[in-house]
Amino acid sequence: MNPDLIILAGTVHTLDEGQARDPQAPVQAVAMTDGVIAGVGSRHEANQWAGPRTRVVDLGDATLTPGLVDCHIHPVFGLDLTMGADLSGATTLKEVRALLRQEPAGDGGWIRAWGLNPNAFGTVPLHRDTLDDITGDRPALIRLFDAHSALANSKALEIAGIRGRHEFGQAAEVVCDADGVPTGFLLEAAAMELVQRHMPQESFAQRKARLGALLQDLARSGLTGAHVMDHSEESAALFRALETEGELPLRIRSAPWCMPGTGEAEWEDLARAAGTGGRRWSVEAIKLFVDGTVDNGTAWLYEPDLYGQSTAPFWPRPEDYSAAVHYFATRGIPTATHAIGDAGVAHVLTALETLPAEALPAGQRRSVHRIEHIETIPDEFIARFKEQGIVASMQPTHCTHYSLADHSDNWSTRLGPERANRAWRCRDLREAGVTVAMGSDWPVAPFAPLPIMADARLRRRSGHPEQEPIAPHQALTALQALEGYTSHAAKAAGLWEVSGSITVGKRADLTALDLDPLTTDPDELAASGVLGTFVDGEVQFMLERLR
Repeated sequence: MNPDLIILAGTVHTLDEGQARDPQAPVQAVAMTDGVIAGVGSRHEANQWAGPRTRVVDLGDATLTPGLVDCHIHPVFGLDLTMGADLSGATTLKEVRALLRQEPAGDGGWIRAWGLNPNAFGTVPLHRDTLDDITGDRPALIRLFDAHSALANSKALEIAGIRGRHEFGQAAEVVCDADGVPTGFLLEAAAMELVQRHMPQESFAQRKARLGALLQDLARSGLTGAHVMDHSEESAALFRALETEGELPLRIRSAPWCMPGTGEAEWEDLARAAGTGGRRWSVEAIKLFVDGTVDNGTAWLYEPDLYGQSTAPFWPRPEDYSAAVHYFATRGIPTATHAIGDAGVAHVLTALETLPAEALPAGQRRSVHRIEHIETIPDEFIARFKEQGIVASMQPTHCTHYSLADHSDNWSTRLGPERANRAWRCRDLREAGVTVAMGSDWPVAPFAPLPIMADARLRRRSGHPEQEPIAPHQALTALQALEGYTSHAAKAAGLWEVSGSITVGKRADLTALDLDPLTTDPDELAASGVLGTFVDGEVQFMLERLR
């Protein structure tokens, strides 16, 4: 065989559904040649594979899995969302104010912060007054954790010329009080952009350096791939620039946004980008939105939330959204749609159920289509996912980091007990035979995959055994959690034939872990280490003690 690389490990979880092994000769060796898995077998068999130029890496008692893939992440968009003070750990308004006081002004005197959890405000309304006495005459913009809203102070509103309500071509809002005076609370991208366009911008070199460091951190967390949900011309330029300096440390599958107000001319440009890319990145899907978030009142629900909000779709004419999905699907281009509320999910399901399969080009297989987030849905929706082969893309830490079992959090309070009890139905979807891909939605939540897999099993935040589980009957098994980052991640991308399991002929993308994710206690797994990652049969990251 004479492979380029052989990896030895005490435990190898191949996730190959058709692989049967002799228990007396367990799989403990994987051989790779030219970026492809060339052999899967025992240590004894590995002795027969090695040639004079074969490199052998012995990981001892470690566990080897197919390469972990984050199925929903924003590395480039996240560069903007993670500037300034990190407020993600603040649980009270007092802590928020203390962190903002410590934050030095950046370029142009702007104060920036991100990751703000509205639960920290308690019953205090989100209002610029809470910032003005801290920031004074310095402009400030604070991004909330959901990435769909922000709070601007009075100086920032003045610089942006925001003095009252605005009309947008999508569901966005400059929130105003009863007198029509802006409160500083900005909902959705179009509203936030009114302020952001006046803020100093980083140089391309600065952004490239930050993105390069972030991608290295993703690899060190155990990731070998990422489904990026915010592709743009800047993204392409950054990926190309990084590839001129070497290889990206993980595979990137990108999806540009298709937004309200666009038509076939714009959709044609997006479709033309599909399939373009570089050595380890490519544009492979289209990202759409039908609603916003429960937390800020912009989800699309059948019935309004506690405050009478979350009843409008993101596309003012939902039929235009359906037309866009049909446009891409009939050209064989996968779609991924952000849908959080029950009415939003229902509309996406209907749009996908009515796809004209006969309109696909001759010989072209039906594309894999996905719904992202799916935070609250009734029972009857579960079977519709399975019947149409629609992927559920879930982020377990949205549940465990931002909601509570007693329903005292902002998300649950807005929805009320009945809808809050339908929270993140990962297990019901899995039991129905639906492909459930998992990810972080970073920077909305941390990207490290092991804690996310642990949270999916615990239905509470890993490392916090004092917390009560949230809808514990929706907990995934250890295998289901691992599949969400491996085999189901591959199926969600339409790539099961070439990735997602340790199988001869598939891509040589693997993750080496200190502990076995199938047998280790979830809290212990979340705190354990990643030993290395391999992409295309090449070491991307490995602890120095193993080299």
